[in-house]
Amino acid sequence: MKKWIVRVLALLLACLLAAFWQIFLSARPPLTTDPATLAGDGSTVDYCDLTVLDGRGKTAADIPKGNTPGCGYDHFPLPILAECTEPLAPGAADIRGLWIGVEGAHAGHVERVEQCGRRTVITTEGLIHDSGPNSTLGENTNDTEGSVVFTIGDRELCARTSASMVWNGGVLDFHVFGWGPVVVKRYLDGEQLVWEYADGSTTHMDRICALPESEKTPRPRGRRISLF
Repeated sequence: MKKWIVRVLALLLACLLAAFWQIFLSARPPLTTDPATLAGDGSTVDYCDLTVLDGRGKTAADIPKGNTPGCGYDHFPLPILAECTEPLAPGAADIRGLWIGVEGAHAGHVERVEQCGRRTVITTEGLIHDSGPNSTLGENTNDTEGSVVFTIGDRELCARTSASMVWNGGVLDFHVFGWGPVVVKRYLDGEQLVWEYADGSTTHMDRICALPESEKTPRPRGRRISLF
């Protein structure tokens, strides 16, 4: 009986270590975001001046995938899909623009939503989540949650995340790992964008044209527990 208990405990420990490695230590995908886009200043953009999606410019698949540098960008970057003019996919609501939470658990939250064809990019709080056709990587987001949970010397460790973004009856569903359950939803309610988050909260957001000064540099997130 004791041998079985030891074996079960050893298996559980091995599973926990494997999960820790996968979540925090496994290799990140290559950073393929255009360097000029990352280096640019996204606070200079008028986010009420939306691109006409008339198909005369690039398609979503022509543009490299955007992903988060490290555990988060150090300033709000330029739009990933600025040169894309591919019309939105059938069934997709137009939620493009800059949004700020005005009601709910995440009031004050600011995010930028870009769309082109089947592609959607959400930039917020140091993160770039990009899902859909692109010229460099897979369609699922393959990124980070953003909170720095542990540090090893100067190295920051943040949890890996992966999801697909799929339109379903006017609702943008985020499926964890691309095939799992829906953990996040976004949809229009009149003139507002509604964000249902994985923590069970619902936030109503209004459209704004300019990035608030407080959002130019993301606030540090996470407990930053030093391992060594």
